[in-house]
Amino acid sequence: MLKVEGLSGGYGDVQILWDVNIEIQEGAITALVGANGVGKTTLIRTLAGALTPYTGKIIYAGEDITGLSQPKRAGAGIMMVPEGRQLYSGLPVEDNLMMGAYVRKDRRAVKDDLEWVYSVLPRLKERRKQLAGTLSGGEAQMCAVGRGLMAAPRLLMLDELSLGLAPVVVDALIGVLKDIQAKKNISILLVDQDVQVALGIAEKGYVFVHGHVELSGDSKILLENPEIQKAYLGL
Repeated sequence: MLKVEGLSGGYGDVQILWDVNIEIQEGAITALVGANGVGKTTLIRTLAGALTPYTGKIIYAGEDITGLSQPKRAGAGIMMVPEGRQLYSGLPVEDNLMMGAYVRKDRRAVKDDLEWVYSVLPRLKERRKQLAGTLSGGEAQMCAVGRGLMAAPRLLMLDELSLGLAPVVVDALIGVLKDIQAKKNISILLVDQDVQVALGIAEKGYVFVHGHVELSGDSKILLENPEIQKAYLGL
């Protein structure tokens, strides 16, 4: 689905990413884990088209999209759910969800997708007329995920899904992701500081350290790696 080759980038003269190489398989959940401030968000913002890389290539569905704009990437099915939700607090939940479909012209399919989002995230249907700014943290994250799904993505990138949420809410969201993957065959890149949560759901994982991939492989094997257990799990 997506292949990153020798990617370097950052903000102006400040380089954050160094020769990054990752692959995301179609229909799979891939985890990108690491401590705060190591460049995870910079990477997915670059993949989404919000930042232009210094060097390297981004190959998506067999096409080189390195120079493609963010709106065109969204139209091609690449969608990012940003850290901190970034909802329109003064608008109702349903309006926030519909913002995800702003580039779509298939209005009947958009209506069907809205009903599908409500089926996998029923709390949003209950809150559809409520202002997004009055939602709880878990509900706001659900709304952000739902907005991303309304774009009909082929690749959904989630930045810090579990940040600041109670474990029971995180478990519910993880269940939703599994449901999404199973029913829609959407490729998911889960970017998170919570190594156990991210690697626990993913098939493949990448451990990010100081702007580059330090370790990669089968997620279950990574979870058993003594270095990861010591550094991230306190074992």
